[in-house]
Amino acid sequence: MILPAPFEQSMRQLLGDDYEAFREALLGDAAISIRLNRSKCAATPDYEPVPWATDGYYLHERPSFTFDPLLHAGCYYVQEASSMFVEQAVKQHLSRARVALDLCAAPGGKSTLLRSLLPDDCVLVSNEVMRPRAQVLAENITKWGHPRCIVSSNYPADFTPLGELFDLILVDAPCSGEGMFRKDEVAVAEWSPENVKICWQRQRDILTDIWPTLQPGGILIYSTCTFNTQEDEENVRWMMDELGAELLPIATDEAWGITPSLIPDVAHAYRFLPGRTRGEGFFLAALRKGGEPTAPQPYAEPKAAKKGKGKQPIAAVPTECKGWIADATYTYKVVGTDVVAMPADMTPLHAMLSEQLYLLKAGITVAELKGRDAIPSHELAMSTALTPNAFPRCELAYADALRYLHREAITLPSDTPRGFVLVTYRDTPLGFVKNLGNRANNLYPNEWRIRSSHFPEDEVAVV
Repeated sequence: MILPAPFEQSMRQLLGDDYEAFREALLGDAAISIRLNRSKCAATPDYEPVPWATDGYYLHERPSFTFDPLLHAGCYYVQEASSMFVEQAVKQHLSRARVALDLCAAPGGKSTLLRSLLPDDCVLVSNEVMRPRAQVLAENITKWGHPRCIVSSNYPADFTPLGELFDLILVDAPCSGEGMFRKDEVAVAEWSPENVKICWQRQRDILTDIWPTLQPGGILIYSTCTFNTQEDEENVRWMMDELGAELLPIATDEAWGITPSLIPDVAHAYRFLPGRTRGEGFFLAALRKGGEPTAPQPYAEPKAAKKGKGKQPIAAVPTECKGWIADATYTYKVVGTDVVAMPADMTPLHAMLSEQLYLLKAGITVAELKGRDAIPSHELAMSTALTPNAFPRCELAYADALRYLHREAITLPSDTPRGFVLVTYRDTPLGFVKNLGNRANNLYPNEWRIRSSHFPEDEVAVV
């Protein structure tokens, strides 16, 4: 990798005598790390822990993650270790959370981290403006399995009319990507001083649009994966001066190797630099909005739907679908051909957001209606809200689990009940099949299937 000359010059000025060690590390190999989903995985793997993340671990080497069924089941997420530092900001400064927003969330690493950290009754809105990336985000949120998640695809300005809704906002801002140089050759090729300028200006526009939606006393976490001060400390200083944000300290351990702010008047900012910290380049600051937190207010009533000619009657929710989720407080409705379930106390928020935003996912799609049949959805299989014994289960060996994830036909034991069966691997749900006796129809989502024709010789088991 050849680093751009202007980048080298600016970093040499920024780091001084430490630059050569930084450069050598930047040109070296990256650490590989994962974060466990404790709602699905109870294992304690024999890996070195990421010191600032409760469930983060460094792997010895990069495995073929694609061929580990537990990755597809949502038991863990492959996340860069530095970005897990978000946990410290949340744990040290978030005292309450009714609704949280991850504004620039794709592909989903920080959203799944937030979902694991937030109170269980908090609703997390994960947003990504680019629709193809938003679909990937929705897939990863679905696999994580928590029911109180909403995925949207909107510009930051689309949120402004919502008012002071969010107790926590994470802005992992689109940036010049200097911290990703050793992982992404495209980031190197696209870097330029001009692009840095475009990025810090865009970041301020994003922050200007989203700041009005933060509750008084709420926390905004600002992060980038870049090194320059324009996108990092100088933007934090701008938030303090222009938005009245209060910069918050985050307690760290000296052994973690985190570099403090490189601008003296921005006292509490945290840098992860290759050569000092075991992880990729990352920057984070936590800021609080002034004022006292307000008591939770009822969500605005949605506008009455307009009456239209030829409007199709809403189909009834099949009775059996209501037994597939154990919690009796869920509400159910038919949307198109889908049966959607949602915690009852989440429905007013969902109604309000759906009037203002484009939503890709909210609650749990429980089933698809086809004629008289209610076909259980893959979202239901992935959800932690699934009633454990709602369906017969069939444990798959490793080879059959991969065939299932390839969306190939699999053969079930002869004594497997007919009808819809939840197939599992290491007692973890992978999805549904419809057992017809002589064969089983594979119901794994076609768009999520493993596309590689390669099958590993040995079992891939990361956790």
